[in-house]
Amino acid sequence: MAAVFQTEIKELRLIHRGKVRDLYECGEDILMVATDRLSAFDVVFDEPVPDKGKVLNQISLFWFQRLKNKVRNHVVEWDVERFPKDLKPYQDLLRGRAVIVRKARPLAIECIVRGYITGSGWKEYQKKGTVCGIKLPEGLKEADRLPEPIFTPSTKAEMGQHDENIDFERACEIVGKEAAQKAKDLSIAIYNDAVEYALTRGIIIADTKFEFGYIGDELVLIDEVLTPDSSRFWPLDSYKPGGPQPSFDKQFVRDYLEAIGWDKKPPAPHLPDEIVEKTRKRYLEAYKRITGQELNV
Repeated sequence: MAAVFQTEIKELRLIHRGKVRDLYECGEDILMVATDRLSAFDVVFDEPVPDKGKVLNQISLFWFQRLKNKVRNHVVEWDVERFPKDLKPYQDLLRGRAVIVRKARPLAIECIVRGYITGSGWKEYQKKGTVCGIKLPEGLKEADRLPEPIFTPSTKAEMGQHDENIDFERACEIVGKEAAQKAKDLSIAIYNDAVEYALTRGIIIADTKFEFGYIGDELVLIDEVLTPDSSRFWPLDSYKPGGPQPSFDKQFVRDYLEAIGWDKKPPAPHLPDEIVEKTRKRYLEAYKRITGQELNV
């Protein structure tokens, strides 16, 4: 099947069209469809990456299943054969890229865990010796592993805006101290479990972003989890601290955009077919390494 840039399911009410996912009201639940849209620097590109949505959806399902004893999640159903009858005409479209999830009240912060120093964290460290206000040891090199993972939350920006890194105290002000502490503890525990497993698959999870929400009074894991869109995945066999690392995520696209001097503002520049295909291969390789299987495309 060709790449899926956008879905139109007339039988259901569209709730939200995000950078990657289309959300529909599905009875008391939500149908969440991962499209092949690509975003970088919070801008969506016209060129989709074929099978990207399937990779994101199925990697998330892998982790949701693996982590279910540590934290509850919002997934209700992922088998299109068991989706509501109204969705039968869309089975081929939805297969592998859609899940039905319970509605949750999203926590109003992004829960980021960093185990290695890179990206915006590295930039702050060079200036201040800190990341999100957390003092780190002197003498770290870019991409060094941190003595222990750190929780560095951010605000949730509207589409087209940038999230803002905040300290833990600010996170407590936004969501409450109890909720912030619970999110921090869960985030670090999940990250540690995932890192240990990923290393056995030849992948370093440098950092990642989790989303939580309330179902009733319980804080559960929602949205996507430990995917190439929400994490930095580095190949273990080529890891060498002291500079940027090759990765299995969108960093390949970001590097291309930096190289052409794009100002990171809409409209997005055209992505050459070669860049799209190389990005696709990185997503597929990430899926294979993590799950041990080839993606059924």
